Amino acid sequence: MKAVGYIRVSTEEQATEGVSLEMQKAKIKTWCDLNDYELTETHLDAGISGARADNRPGLQDAVEAMCSHQGALIVYSLSRLARSTRDTIPIAEQLGRNKADLVSLSEKIDTTTAAGKMVFRMLAVLNEFERDQIAERTRMAMEHMRRNNKRISNKIPYGYTLAADGENLIPNRRQQEIIAVMKELRAEGTSLRKIGAYLEKEGILSQSGGKWTATTIKQILDREAKLA
Repeated sequence: MKAVGYIRVSTEEQATEGVSLEMQKAKIKTWCDLNDYELTETHLDAGISGARADNRPGLQDAVEAMCSHQGALIVYSLSRLARSTRDTIPIAEQLGRNKADLVSLSEKIDTTTAAGKMVFRMLAVLNEFERDQIAERTRMAMEHMRRNNKRISNKIPYGYTLAADGENLIPNRRQQEIIAVMKELRAEGTSLRKIGAYLEKEGILSQSGGKWTATTIKQILDREAKLA
């Protein structure tokens, strides 16, 4: 099997942590020898932070090469590959889609083995769980702000006017009356498109001053339903 190594170090880390480029390369070579992998090439980024992946040409070349070889990308530690485990997962998933593996020597993550795949999948599940929790908290916060007539974006929702403090929303009496008409027509089974046509016939324009679309009306009614 073929392997590609990736090594990275910043000047400060090399001086204080001892994870020099040569040491990382030696560790990677040793793993390949012990596991019967041919180390075909090693890519490096010297003196570059791991905060971003898109500004590290060595990493991009290593991932591209490994996706072509369909072997294993070997790193000394996940911190060499990315800023955090969360940032590592998209890289590993890209490798997986191309039938390539990821081996991190320090964390003993090795997707060339069944146990290694299981560990990494657990990390991926935990990462997805964390993302879902963040999204849920965000939705709850926005729902709370919406129910308390707080501004949540640069776009002021139909039916409201922005207060002088720039944070609170004040009901717009005229637009609220139009929303009431929308609700009544919808309750009678009128289609969104026909609601728009009715409003235009009555000379009532959308917030942008143009025609009503079914999408716009649906967004308004959905928002009102959440506040009910």
